Amino acid sequence: MRLSALPAFEDNYIWALVSEDGRAIVVDPGQAAPVLAAAATQGWTPAAVLLTHHHNDHIGGVPELLAHWPQLAVYAPEDPRIPSATHRVADGDRLELLGATFEVLAVPGHTLSHVAYVGSGRLFCGDTLFSLGCGRMFEGTAPQMWGSLRRLAALPGQTEVCCGHEYTLGNAAFALHVDPANAALQRRQQEAQAMRDAARPTLPTTLSTEQATNPFLRTADAGIQAAVARHTGQTPADEAEVFAGLRQWKDGFRA
Repeated sequence: MRLSALPAFEDNYIWALVSEDGRAIVVDPGQAAPVLAAAATQGWTPAAVLLTHHHNDHIGGVPELLAHWPQLAVYAPEDPRIPSATHRVADGDRLELLGATFEVLAVPGHTLSHVAYVGSGRLFCGDTLFSLGCGRMFEGTAPQMWGSLRRLAALPGQTEVCCGHEYTLGNAAFALHVDPANAALQRRQQEAQAMRDAARPTLPTTLSTEQATNPFLRTADAGIQAAVARHTGQTPADEAEVFAGLRQWKDGFRA
């Protein structure tokens, strides 16, 4: 299936997976307009919507899409803050959509009911994992978020990571501050800058790239552990504490 990244708001991406017969799976349509425009100009019709979490910049366009396509199937986690869902999903569910199988993974941390969808060689992770970063913890705990990231990091390295926001360059500034000698990270920052200079998305990335460059997936690395210890003034007891130190550090970081 053909993958498209539809820009929305200032830095969101709505993802569309389009099959050969012109039907599409749309992921996290925070706005309807980009979907309506792409469907009209590219000649496809939404068949299903996958929602990762309840934040309005990920679900706000669903009512308008349902007004255009009343039979549209809308998959979402069990959460009353997502009232437009037609089908509820939970960890371990498998969805058969347009000839592809998608597995639902519970990934609490950014929100408690956050899920990700894995299928067709791609990971749709909403605001849990970003290129070179991860989401803020609005509802979950550091151990929850770290566990969710470890679960995603265990997927095959060639998996394409389809995040919810274009945050790569901002995340790169923090990642290089923490891990300045990482040659793979330096290359990724340069590549991302060239992509943005050419008005291209820096996504999707791959899990293998993130495993080599994203400090939030590299909590076992001695250099990152040492950087966190220097910043916090104490040695982390385990990788979950390394993650917690990184996330707190990033929350207050200014490039």
